[in-house]
Amino acid sequence: MQGLHLTADLHQCCCADELLTRAELLAARCRAHVEAAGLTIVNEVWHAFPGVLGQGGVTGVLLLAESHLAIHTWPEQRAVTLDVYVCNFGADNSARAHHLMAALSTEFAAGQTQQHALQRGVAPSPGN
Repeated sequence: MQGLHLTADLHQCCCADELLTRAELLAARCRAHVEAAGLTIVNEVWHAFPGVLGQGGVTGVLLLAESHLAIHTWPEQRAVTLDVYVCNFGADNSARAHHLMAALSTEFAAGQTQQHALQRGVAPSPGN
């Protein structure tokens, strides 16, 4: 169950408005980046929210054989949150996760990014 969990909060995104509001476009771009990173999509769900002053954001999840990509957009704030988790059972997928996160961060052209990495499933030392 060991894996790598990457998160990113992207602010001041300078990408096209449609990338933040059109589920079909965002889904296509995410699928392309996942495949380019060498990860395997097994299913997906996307939802576009209605907006108060225009189009709302999009939430999507790509279920991967290696784990998942979750993404949420806030067009009114020009913000995106990304969540990439890969398990490293049988193979170390960490480089693929970093590749995917970097590609998505570039796609949104964020002016400011906060990123975190967490090693998951590491067994505690005996006595802890």
